Amino acid sequence: MKDDTITQKAVKSGEIHASRVLEMRAVSLKKRERALKALTRKSKQESRKVEVSRGIGAPEFIAPSSISKSPTAGILLAEGDSWFDYPLHDILKLLEDDHGYDVESVAHKGDPIEVMAYGDQQLADFTRCIEKVLRRGDKPKAILLSGGGNDIAGEEFGMLLNHKRSAIAGLNDKMVAGVIDERIRIAYITIISSVTEVCKRLTGSPIPILVHGYDYAVPDGRGFMGGWGPFPGPWLEPGFREKGFEDLEERVALVQVLIDRLNTMLADIVKLPNYSHIKYIDLRNTLAHGAAYKKYWANELHPNGDGFAKVTEKFAAALGTL
Repeated sequence: MKDDTITQKAVKSGEIHASRVLEMRAVSLKKRERALKALTRKSKQESRKVEVSRGIGAPEFIAPSSISKSPTAGILLAEGDSWFDYPLHDILKLLEDDHGYDVESVAHKGDPIEVMAYGDQQLADFTRCIEKVLRRGDKPKAILLSGGGNDIAGEEFGMLLNHKRSAIAGLNDKMVAGVIDERIRIAYITIISSVTEVCKRLTGSPIPILVHGYDYAVPDGRGFMGGWGPFPGPWLEPGFREKGFEDLEERVALVQVLIDRLNTMLADIVKLPNYSHIKYIDLRNTLAHGAAYKKYWANELHPNGDGFAKVTEKFAAALGTL
C-alpha cells in the first residue's frame, strides 16, 4: 500500500510538472504569435512599397521551387543521457543514419534521471520539440528515454559497496534499494508521467515511450579517450578500488547485479496501470562482457561504434513493432 501511494504521488508530481512547463510554453508561444503577426505586417508593408515603386497593380511573385518531402521511417523524440548524446556515434545518430528515422533530441550527456524528472530545462526543451513537429503537420512515432546510469556511476559509486574485507563485503543492499528501487524508480515514474501528460495535452493521446536499462558494463578503469574530454571517467573502477575490490571478474559480477536490479525495476514500471504505452527494451547480453568485451566497449560505460550499432538494432526492432 505504501509503494502504491508513493507511485501515485510520483505520477501526480509528473503531471503537475508537465502543467507548469506547459504554462511556461504558453507564454512563450504567445510571444511567438505576436512576433509572427508583426513579421506578417512588416512583410505586407514591404510588398506595398515594392508595388508603388514599380507602378504595378499587383506584386510580382516568384514561385518557390517545390521541395519534395523526404521519406522517413518515422519521427522520434528523445530525452536522456550520453547513450543518446555521445561523440561521433550514439543510438540516435545510428537510428537516423542506419535506420532512416528523423530524431528530435534534448538528450544531454551526464544528466542524471533526477535532473530530467525534476528540472524544467529538458522537459521544456522536449515540449518545444513536440511543438515544432506538430507545426510541420507531423506526429512522433515514439519517444525514447535513457537515464539512470549517471545516478549510479561516478564519484559516489563507492557508497553502494561494502568493503572487500568487511564481514558483509559486496553490494550494500539497502543502499542499492534506496538508489535504484526508490530514487531512480520514482524519478522514472515522474518523468514518464510528465512526458505522457505533455503528449496528451498537445496531441490528444499518449505517444509510445521506449525505456532501457543498459548492458553489462566492465569496470576496467578506462575513461573517455584515455581519461580526458567532456566526461573523462573512469566512473566505476575508483569506487571498487576504494573498497578493496581489485579483481576484474569480481567487479564485473557486482556490476551485473546492479544492472539486473535496474532492468528489473524498469520492467516492473511498464506493468503499472495506464502505462500500456510504455515499452521496455532489454539490452543485456547484447554486447560481450567476457574476454572479448573491448571489441564492443569504448570505456567503462559506453559502447564503441560497433557496440552502439548492435544496441541500436534492438531499438530499431522494438520500434518496428509499434
